[in-house]
Amino acid sequence: MIRRTLAILLVVTLGASRLASGVQRQASDARHPTLDTILPVPLTLEAAMQIGRERATTATLARLNARVANARVGERRADLLPSINGGATYGRQTMNLDEFGIAEFTGVTDPFNIWRLTLAGSQTIFDPAALTRVAAARDSAVAAGLDARAAGNLAATSAGVAYLRYAAALETVRAREADSTIAASLYQQSRDLLQAGVSAAIDATRSEVAFAASRTDLELARNQRDRARLDLSRALAMPPTVNIVLPDSIGSIADGIPTDADSAVAYAMAHRAEVAAELARTRSVERSLTAVRRERLPSLGVQGAVQETGPALDRLSNVWHVEVGLKVPLLDGFRRERRIEEQSLRLDAQQIRESDLYRRIATEVRSSLLDLSSAHQQVTLAETRLRLAEDELGQARQRFAAGVAGTVETSNAQASVVAARNGLIQAHAALGTAEVGTLQAVGLLNNEQ
Repeated sequence: MIRRTLAILLVVTLGASRLASGVQRQASDARHPTLDTILPVPLTLEAAMQIGRERATTATLARLNARVANARVGERRADLLPSINGGATYGRQTMNLDEFGIAEFTGVTDPFNIWRLTLAGSQTIFDPAALTRVAAARDSAVAAGLDARAAGNLAATSAGVAYLRYAAALETVRAREADSTIAASLYQQSRDLLQAGVSAAIDATRSEVAFAASRTDLELARNQRDRARLDLSRALAMPPTVNIVLPDSIGSIADGIPTDADSAVAYAMAHRAEVAAELARTRSVERSLTAVRRERLPSLGVQGAVQETGPALDRLSNVWHVEVGLKVPLLDGFRRERRIEEQSLRLDAQQIRESDLYRRIATEVRSSLLDLSSAHQQVTLAETRLRLAEDELGQARQRFAAGVAGTVETSNAQASVVAARNGLIQAHAALGTAEVGTLQAVGLLNNEQ
């Protein structure tokens, strides 16, 4: 009977090992998708943030850490599950019968064989410390899962910021192209006026210098655009050669943000993954402390074994035993007391981290709302500035064409337009960045839009 049992255990073990290997290969394939992923065309800000959440290295590693934490729960739970071991030994020996002190049996025996087939098992019936350690590991797994969500939100934020920088770089290139067109038009106008004898040669020279400067600015803008595209590819965990197409305009994503600072802070405390993760870590540390204290309590278990022994495989005899034991810890050299002290200090440190997180999130929320309000005002002011600069340039060109002003006035007006366009582009980029940052600070990214 025991031989059949050992054979069955061997088959089951090999089958489980092969099944686990297959599952691990499938999980590995799921974690490492091919790089041929097709981006949406055009790529919206929301889609870029979602891709960053799913593919960014930091988010992926955090999810793997969460799986590791879940595996540790199973390790802790194993202390409460049955343990079964099988074994087979063969030995050849002699025995000194005199050591038993039996007068009828003396001397040293001839060599003989011993075959031994064993199947042993044990089961914990009640262990309060082990039960509490399982609960603590479960809280740690919950915290790791929430950390993975927080890492995904941060990755989404980084992808959103990189997206906005690329969009701003594209807009800058378009602005520099428009500036070059205006500079070329002014240069041609100055040459026409020079040939007509209306304008001085220095005006044509100034216009040519301004045209050369605008082309230089255009080349620099194109370089910044290409670098911003590489940064976005990196944030999306995509190859640097992937083609990224953005829509013509980027709408606001700041819908649903609480405008009142106190309400926003309260919402963040209730929805930020970091807060829930820190609370779960605190529970885990508390339960770990409780588990150490419960090690002083008795534990109950049962163990037994079935064994077949004999001088040959066809001459085996069956023996067995079953034991129910109660273990009562008395003294371990005061090691447990020191572990309680250590765990109590860990709990104090964790509570300090939790309090610091509350203060940090409250500061982040209020700062993000200030940045968002300021960004809205900057956009309004930048739009007004660009409108006035374009009016100034139009008037300067009319005065230059009429011969009542030189290229100094048109160059200054063109520089004002360039600066105003740059200001508007930066204001829009700052507004988008403030919106993304506010969504992250308040906890709205947890909705995984």
